[in-house]
Amino acid sequence: MTQPSELREFLRSRRARLTPDDVGLPWRAGSRRVAGLRREELALLAGVSVDYYNRLEQGRARNVSDQVLSAVADALRLDELERAHLFELVKPSGGRVGVRSVRARPAVRMMIEALDPTPAVVHGPRLEVVAINRMGTVLIDDFPAMPVGERNMARWMFLNPKARVVYPDWAVIAEQMVAILRVAGGRDSADPVLGALVAELSAASEEFARYWADYRVFRHTHGSKRFYHEAVGVMAINYETLVPPTDPGMSLILYTADTGSPSEEKLKILSSWGAVDRASRVL
Repeated sequence: MTQPSELREFLRSRRARLTPDDVGLPWRAGSRRVAGLRREELALLAGVSVDYYNRLEQGRARNVSDQVLSAVADALRLDELERAHLFELVKPSGGRVGVRSVRARPAVRMMIEALDPTPAVVHGPRLEVVAINRMGTVLIDDFPAMPVGERNMARWMFLNPKARVVYPDWAVIAEQMVAILRVAGGRDSADPVLGALVAELSAASEEFARYWADYRVFRHTHGSKRFYHEAVGVMAINYETLVPPTDPGMSLILYTADTGSPSEEKLKILSSWGAVDRASRVL
């Protein structure tokens, strides 16, 4: 991945989802060979020259102003996350991770240990699983028992058959995983570790390759998803993502169930089922 190619793919994908009717432009039936807005139409809507927009989409424009980027974002009808992604692609914030290995600080590992029996997982910027407590392994999978190279949520999602059992709504969650990696690519498209992960999964999984080509972006902030465990069946579990301020790229995910719900009772059963060891699993 390179920054210009990421920018080009992103802008093309967003042009492709709009039609002249969507943005109030006239057009003649049968006059279009491809779906979506043409570059010249987008340039007109954004109030820039066609040549300048072409250079922007190709990653060749220099010193692009916030005003121009905002105009392009408005023309493409980008939502808040997509708009932020566009700005990151054009004006990287310098938050590179590069080849640096990611490890959870001891204090973070002790914190998620103390949170047990609440399931907790710490992800790195590329969805590496860098720490997980006892209930996290019960709810999702035993990542510490896996080879080091397999301790990644996206890799697990597409290459480990258990993921399709754990997540009854696998396709929805899998697409979100890919969209999270797209956001990571916007922060640092030259990251060789991320590039290698995307290349591996694109070659090994047609589904990953298809989702990657869709160029969705997603931020895993909060919400609800369904989990399945053979001991208790399906549970509706809420997730909340916390970002440690001194650990850029790290995400702490906490999983809970609604108070008094059947899913809360199932989590309590799982907490007393299986391993007694409460220690977080150091990765």
